[in-house]
Amino acid sequence: MINTEKGQAIAAAKAGMDAKMARKYRLLGRLPSELPALARWRTRPDPFVEVWGEVFELLRGNAGLEAKTVFEYLQRQNPGRFQDGQLRTLQRRVKGWRATEDPAREVFFAQQHPAGRLGASDFTHMEELGVTIQGQSFVHLIYHFVLTYSNWEAGTVCYSESFESLSEGLQNALWRLGKVPERHRTDRLSTAVNNMSDPAEFTERYQGLMRFYGLEGEKTQANHGNENGDVEQRHHRFKRAVAQELMLRGSVDFASVDEYRHFLEAMFERLNVGRRQRLAEELAVMKELPERRMESSRRERVKVDSGSLIYVDRNAYLQGPDDHGGGHRPAGPPLGHRRAEHPHLHAGGVAAEARRERNGGSDDAAGGQEEASAPI
Repeated sequence: MINTEKGQAIAAAKAGMDAKMARKYRLLGRLPSELPALARWRTRPDPFVEVWGEVFELLRGNAGLEAKTVFEYLQRQNPGRFQDGQLRTLQRRVKGWRATEDPAREVFFAQQHPAGRLGASDFTHMEELGVTIQGQSFVHLIYHFVLTYSNWEAGTVCYSESFESLSEGLQNALWRLGKVPERHRTDRLSTAVNNMSDPAEFTERYQGLMRFYGLEGEKTQANHGNENGDVEQRHHRFKRAVAQELMLRGSVDFASVDEYRHFLEAMFERLNVGRRQRLAEELAVMKELPERRMESSRRERVKVDSGSLIYVDRNAYLQGPDDHGGGHRPAGPPLGHRRAEHPHLHAGGVAAEARRERNGGSDDAAGGQEEASAPI
């Protein structure tokens, strides 16, 4: 080929060979197949043969022990016997042992995700993006839902990890999707459980939500967040995409929560564009939605203290002076999750309507009754 091409580099490229390697074979005047094979066996004695039993016991008893630490230990125990240049030899041997014989090594199996089978969800905090509403810090979370086969995703703004947030977010995702997968996976939702007065009530309501949509619920094991890795990975990529879009927008400030919600919805639409083909495969095998949504809120009769505060599921909600006349207005989110300067924010993320029932015709705040409905 060297005789038919314009140069050695071109000939080597057409032969699938590096130019320097081609030059070497040309100078030798021999083909690669005619050269003696490289030695693939040990060319010098193993310096660690006599101490390998001791090394083996150290490694077996301490799974996180590094080869360099073991080497330094051997140098201390055997002064002058092992030279620094032999460290690499020990590292290769330890690496080989761990790959083939180490009983403590962790084995991972690639997850297989059939189309239409699984939707995974979790909450993710968004404070790191620095979003503000009318110049005020906007502390919030996103309930994030992902189909594990196509990676189609949806999200809902919320203010706490509660059952109401989960219910509203999951239903928003399903109705936007238009179909229902076979299973739904969450983490153990310990925060959501702890936010309720009765953990058994959470379990009952969650199971009721699963039955309503014909979903089979899955939970990850305690301290095994990697089992919900699909949605965890999408958390990272989604927030990175939002951060990039905010840079292009030139501002992290929004005129209202609704404007911010529309911004996020547009983000999800763009992220899902490249998933349409695999999504179509999922939709073809998914179940139909029920005729209506399930109510996410629950109503409770609570007292208002002298500071115009009501308490629902261990959260405090502040009622403004315009509630005293029995009118309706959205209550703010739980104190500690937002600044008091945000009267337009909704409790838990969607709306919490509170009606003051006058006690004997009095609209005194102290001891008054509130009927609160908090979807999120």
